[in-house]
Amino acid sequence: MTRREQMLVVLVLVALVLWIGGTSYVDPALAAVLVVLLMVVCGVVTWNQVIGNAQAWNVLIWFGALVTLAAGLAETKFVDWLARGLAPLVQGLPLSLAVVAVVGTFFFLHYFFASITAHTAALLPVFLTVAVTIPGLSPTAWALLFAYSFGLMSILTPYAAGQNPIYYGSGFISRRSFWTLGIVLGIVYLVVYLLMVLPWLAWLGV
Repeated sequence: MTRREQMLVVLVLVALVLWIGGTSYVDPALAAVLVVLLMVVCGVVTWNQVIGNAQAWNVLIWFGALVTLAAGLAETKFVDWLARGLAPLVQGLPLSLAVVAVVGTFFFLHYFFASITAHTAALLPVFLTVAVTIPGLSPTAWALLFAYSFGLMSILTPYAAGQNPIYYGSGFISRRSFWTLGIVLGIVYLVVYLLMVLPWLAWLGV
């Protein structure tokens, strides 16, 4: 390994230590900026290389704005209001239709979020409160119904999960294609999921 590669390994480890153990003292975003600056100071990369990566800056600004907008929706309780408004609509529906309505709404509300973690924190308690009032499934079954769907949500948008801006920023998928494929595959995944999950939960006996 060259000196630059060794220095890079050290700085990456420093970043990991700060992100894992130093969050009480250093903001994770600030830790990332400091490590990038140290890379420039130590000669791992040049400043021209940093500012010349247009795709990375594009993703950073675009993703940061979407994270802020998603946080604003959660703070103003818009999504909470929307979820609670669903409750009267699903009361009295057959169980299968109620599952489709509740889980489908929970799934596609991820368009309002730039993080699965934020989605979980903002919506899961609200939707569980609504769902357990529907007879036919236990609270455990409802919790699993929602939890399993988190593995599918990142397909929806270029900002749906942390890795998506990297995929989008690579330039291999156009913006239009990402959104189009996101909705098409999201619907396909959700349909397959709902067809499989209820028999699976019945087999689990929850």
